[in-house]
Amino acid sequence: MLLDIAPLRHNLAFRRLFASQFISGLGTMVSYVAVPWQLYELTHSNAQVGLLGLVQLVPVVLCGLLGGAVADRVDRKRLLLASEGVMALCLAGLLANAMSAAASVWAIYLLVAVLQAASGFHRPALEALTQKLARPEEFAAVAALSSVRGTVGMVAGPALAGVLLATWGAVGAYLFDFFTFVAALFFIYRIPREALGATETPAERPHLLADLAEGLRFAWKRPELMGTYLVDIVAMAFAFPVALFPAMAAADGRTESVGWLLSAMSVGALVIGVFSGWTGRVSRHGRAVVIAAAVWALGIVALGFAPSLLLGLACLAVAGAADMVSGVFRGTIWNQTIPNEMRGRLAGIEMISYLTGPLIGNARAGFMADAWGLSTSIWLGGAICLVGVIATGFALPRFWAYRGSVAPAPSEMA
Repeated sequence: MLLDIAPLRHNLAFRRLFASQFISGLGTMVSYVAVPWQLYELTHSNAQVGLLGLVQLVPVVLCGLLGGAVADRVDRKRLLLASEGVMALCLAGLLANAMSAAASVWAIYLLVAVLQAASGFHRPALEALTQKLARPEEFAAVAALSSVRGTVGMVAGPALAGVLLATWGAVGAYLFDFFTFVAALFFIYRIPREALGATETPAERPHLLADLAEGLRFAWKRPELMGTYLVDIVAMAFAFPVALFPAMAAADGRTESVGWLLSAMSVGALVIGVFSGWTGRVSRHGRAVVIAAAVWALGIVALGFAPSLLLGLACLAVAGAADMVSGVFRGTIWNQTIPNEMRGRLAGIEMISYLTGPLIGNARAGFMADAWGLSTSIWLGGAICLVGVIATGFALPRFWAYRGSVAPAPSEMA
């Protein structure tokens, strides 16, 4: 039942990559709380906070696709270093803006858009490099470890952000995130070159757009991949409540509550991640993704009717646990069905699927909350999400019936 940490024990290169993203992920989650909090403090508008999602949407789509194609053509370690460097510079800009006498809302939008564009190159390089460093029989364990890595950051990061925001404001949060990027760059730089193997890229490559089109065709022809993308987009577009957390914290009367709300989802996810050893024994991956997404929707519906902050935190923990299960099986499907020479391009498409949903969801939640109130925005979005997820399972029967390989038993490995 326990999390399989064998890839960390036996693989130095993967361990350093894991450490780099563990550190920078913690800082990223601090800023993930700080940016909407700062916007709400400056504007006192849920719609303005929701607009942040739309500002990030274009860079996600354009740079996710472009970054995926680039990741399959260049040195992925160097691409990872370059993108993390740009992201560190964006944090320096957010820090400078927060320290100014009159912080600019438009500067926040601009810097966050550039940060998201850099992430479009960072994520495909990271996913392709991760797959390259892991053995096929470790894919389920690597997916669980990656999810736990992100989840720990999502638990500790928002809680830390609440303390930093209450004590030093956005300045403290951005300064912390900047230094985590510096530490991450150090660990990535120290990944041994020999662990990456020989470059498989041929001397002559098709045009970049032809590479991109090939990746899109590959995904389109495989229902098991399209199902993972569509379920996640539907789940997040209609039931992602994060844009409303600053307003919920303001209603609670405590700045720290914004961190507690975001951490609650991650606490549920972390519990699942720690006890994720069972995921390697599950073969019906498509069914697991759909069922987990439906439980996520039910958790958000319950959140909309929660009479107190404590019960709301419990609902978010259930939703986060379900999202973790979905993420583990989606990651396993991706690694089992995608060849490494196309991993960057497909990682770009994956990034679009799991980032556009939350960005659209934040915008939907913010505008709907200003029009109909917080509670209605939350529970109605969750109800629509539930219907959409079930409909996706019916619409893609091959995805619902998809079976993946399972990890060998310890005796078999021996």
